[in-house]
Parts: sequence; C-alpha cells; structure tokens
Amino acid sequence: MKSLNSRRTRAIVVAIAAGSLALTGCSENKGGSSGKDSKKDQAEAAEQSKPVVYGDAAASTGPAEEVAGAKSGGTIQVYQESGLTHLDPGQIYVSDAGQVANLLYRGLTNFEEDGKGGVSVVGDLATDSGKSSDGGKTWTYTLKDGIKDQNGNAITSADIRHTIERQYAEFIFDGPTYLQNWLSGADYRKALPDGGFGSKHLPSTVLDTPDAKTVVFHFDTARPDLPQTLAMPGYSVVPEKTDTKAKYDTAPVSTGPYKIAEYKVGKSMKLVKNENWDPKTDSVRHQYVDGFNFDFGVTESTQTSRLIADQGDSKNAIQLTGGIEATQIQKVISDPAVNKRTIKGYQPYVMTLTFNLDRVKNKAVRDAITYGVNSKSLIAGEGGAYGGDAAANLFAPTLPGYEAAYDPYGRLKTPAGNIAKAKELLKDVPAAEKKLVFAYSNSEAGQKRKVAIEDALTKIGIDVVAKEIDSASYYEQIGKVKNPYDMYITGWGQDWPSPGTVITPIYDGDQVADGSSNYSHINDPKVQELIKKALTQEPTEAAVTWREAQHYILEKVNPAAPLWYTKQFQLYGSNIGGARYSTESSYIDITRLFLTS
Repeated sequence: MKSLNSRRTRAIVVAIAAGSLALTGCSENKGGSSGKDSKKDQAEAAEQSKPVVYGDAAASTGPAEEVAGAKSGGTIQVYQESGLTHLDPGQIYVSDAGQVANLLYRGLTNFEEDGKGGVSVVGDLATDSGKSSDGGKTWTYTLKDGIKDQNGNAITSADIRHTIERQYAEFIFDGPTYLQNWLSGADYRKALPDGGFGSKHLPSTVLDTPDAKTVVFHFDTARPDLPQTLAMPGYSVVPEKTDTKAKYDTAPVSTGPYKIAEYKVGKSMKLVKNENWDPKTDSVRHQYVDGFNFDFGVTESTQTSRLIADQGDSKNAIQLTGGIEATQIQKVISDPAVNKRTIKGYQPYVMTLTFNLDRVKNKAVRDAITYGVNSKSLIAGEGGAYGGDAAANLFAPTLPGYEAAYDPYGRLKTPAGNIAKAKELLKDVPAAEKKLVFAYSNSEAGQKRKVAIEDALTKIGIDVVAKEIDSASYYEQIGKVKNPYDMYITGWGQDWPSPGTVITPIYDGDQVADGSSNYSHINDPKVQELIKKALTQEPTEAAVTWREAQHYILEKVNPAAPLWYTKQFQLYGSNIGGARYSTESSYIDITRLFLTS
C-alpha cells in the first residue's frame, strides 16, 4: 500500500453526516481482541475516525506500491469457523465475505490505507474517486482502460449499470441499500421490479451511461458520501453477460487478483490467480501469492492452537475474521515469539442484545434486561480486556460523535448487571411477558454468549428459551421480519466515519424488511423525523441531530441493550509477510500478504 503522500490526493474531507452500514460497517461476524489498557485503546480508536480523503487520478493509478520485502509464490492457508454468508457481491454485508471480496472483486472505488490510521478513497475500476457537480447532486465516473473480468471480457459502463440495477431484484435481499434508496427512494424495488433483467432500465435522469466508459449518477440532493458508498463490496461489479441471478452466489465471476477454482459451500474454497487482472489498473491490491486455501469449520480454539504451534501449513496460515480464542490469550502474550505474530486494534462494532419489538412490546421488560445483562461475563468469553470493553451506548469509540460518558443504563458502573434495578422493573410484569426466546449462533463464541445471557437473565427473573441457529445463516435468519425470536445478539459498525451509517441502517423504520439490518423492527415517528433532518444538514449541525437521535432511541424506545465494544486480536503463521491491522476492515489486511519462505 502506498501512503497518502506518495501520490497526490485531492484533499476533500468527507462530510460526517450527509447521506450517512462496513466497509468497516456491516454486521459483525465475530468480535476479536486488542490490549488491556482500555483508555489507551479508546484513544487509538479515535484515530480510526479521521476524516477520509478522496483521491484523484494520480492516487488511483496502479500498480499498488510494493510491500517491503515482498516475495512471490506459495499458497496462504485461511482458517475460518463459519462458512461464508454470501459470495454474490450484491448480497455481501457481513465482514467475512467482505474480507474475501477484496481478493475477488472490484468496484468503481475502493478504500486505501496508509498503515497509520489514515484512509482514502481512490478510483478502482474508475479513474478517480469521482467528480461531483450540481452542488454534489451529480457524480461522474470514467472507467479505466484495460479492465477485464476473469474470462477476459472488458468491463464497460453497461456492466456498472447492470450491477446497480440488479440490486433492485427480489433475489438480492442481504446487501447494502444506500445507493438504491438514494436513486429511487425507500420503495426502490417498485422502480425496477425485474432488476434490469428485462427491457426496462433506470431512466438516464437517474443513472446515465452515455458511452462505454462513462457512468453518471443523478440524485435529488447532495450525496457527498457516494465515493465511500461505492467502495463497499456490496457494490462490486457483476459482469452482465455472466450473471446467473440467484445462482451467482455460489459461482461468481472475478475482477480482482484472484478467482475461485473450487468452492464447497461451508467446507472449503480454493482461490488461484486471475490472469486477466492487470496490476497496472489497480492501486490497492497485490497478487504476491499463487492462491488462498480456505478451510471452513475450524473452531477458534483449533485455529489458535494450530497457529501457536506453528507447524506445517499453519506456518502459512491466517485467521480471516476469527480472533485468538479467549482461554489461549495468555499463551500468546506470554511468548514473545508468538506475540510478535499478532495484529491488534479496536473494531467499529457495538455488540447489543437486540429486541424484536414486534414481540417484546413492554418497554419495562426491555429496560430491565438492559440493566440486568452481564457485560462483564460476555466480555470474559471474548478474551476479557483483550476482547472488548463494556458498552455504555450505541456509538462505538471509533465513531465521530462518540460520548464516552453517556451511560443512561449505568452499564459502566455495573457492567456485571444491576440485578436489584432489573427486578424492580419486572415486579409487576406478567409471567407470560417474561418468557423470551433467545436466538444464538452455534459457533464457539455463540455458545459462550448463550451461557452468559441465560445466566444473567435468569437471575433477574426472565425465563430464557434458547434457540440455536447455524452460524453461517445467523444474520439471514434474524433478518427475517417474521422471525420467531424475541432477542438476539447483533453487532454493527459504521460503514464510514459517520453516525448516520449506524442510525440509518439499523434504526430507520423505512428499512424494516426481510434482509434488512433493522433487526429490532423499530419504526418510530420521532426517529424518522430526526433521520430526515440530519440527512439534510451540514456536518456540524447533523452531528447534534445524530446525538439527539441516539439519546431518544436508547432512552425512549430501547430497541437494543448495549453490551460491549469489540476489539480485534488475531494470530498468523511465521511465514506470513506484510501482515498489519486494517483500520477499514478491522481485521488483518488481506490485500498485501505474501509468504516469506
């Protein structure tokens, strides 16, 4: 990765509010671990909320700057407990597939990091991060020369149009919806029911492709965050001629440095070099190794023990989104030779116990659980202070607008739970309303979380009925509006440094739909009013409105009990070179890895 100073960048600081789920944002697929000094960690987390810079053509020109000491050849082994949620770019909104997407796909823009917490947006398939006009309502992108898919077909503006229009199709239900909403409103599917697969397309007044190299977006209001939105893996290009609709999820076509050679869903995946990827067109990615072998179903405890032992293929291995298993952290940090093979950092995720408001209608019950839940025991299962800190509210320390002292339910004062307060709130609640179905993932982490939730809520008088969900489809199952669960643990992080990328995707009533990330189904008029207000304000004004929205949501509605802020602590094999923490993904930076021997 080149630093921001190695080539010219256009110093446009991204608006903190306008239009403002990653890529950092998105649903958490596993909390990790960082260090023991929480105050120091939170100070470092604030560095991750630096304004994003938009890069010009020079900053977007490949090849990517060489990684010091990089060598070519060999295959990296990837350990992952859960199978991938999706591989169709339009369905990607969870961190595991987001990591893989950077190896397989390219979009109009992408994020680039300097290794010091600084992040820029550069042109990926496009020549730059975008040119805005008409007060930010119109954005124009020009495609680079020489970009092809894995079959050697040139990528044109028709493929970009197709990529965007297919997001309107019914079979796309799990990906981001920012762009569709901005172009066509909350009922965007009605604007293009067949997703552009028929004869109808979005009008040129909305999306224009005047020639094979040009794409023009027209919005009804300024959208200064568009370059960051387009950098999300959910908007990566899907070549039109090879789109198999719903079947695309298992056999997608690559535009990145690697392509899929073999994929056994939930078991394994083999990536090999994409010969039609041209490094001269890519300022972000590398193609040092010959490929990646993904092994799914490997528990975090097994991943950790293998990587500590550092034998055979494990010397060439990384963790994808898993972290060092809690009971083995001491082994890692007490052995300097092992500890030096780690990456650490604060993640953008806030883990919450989310209530299904269609089923848990009594706010007294929700408040009692929020007071009574035990963050301390949950964090212990994540690795203690290396796994996270007790969460006081719905904004993470990495987010602009984070208020460290805002703690309406006393989560910081009583992280193990305020049992007396919880019982007081429940004393007049009928027994039927205190019997709640808790859904949990069948992963190792999910099992630990289940035990902690059951223990804490039983103590305050809640009758917990635990229901197991397969980890690979966890977010898909709880994302169904008619799901049969009362509560579930979810994690959310900003898509870019804006409170709007937290409030809008998970607390906007217009987002209540199957596959939406509004897991609580909150649809409150006051919240809707504040969201609409913030989206039309300048950044400094919007920050105040987003703060007001969070306070109202947490105190007056309480759709989700804050549990913990997550940290990342990952281990890799001794032959892995180029490893560093990615501020943008909050995991190991997968774009720059190589094997040292």
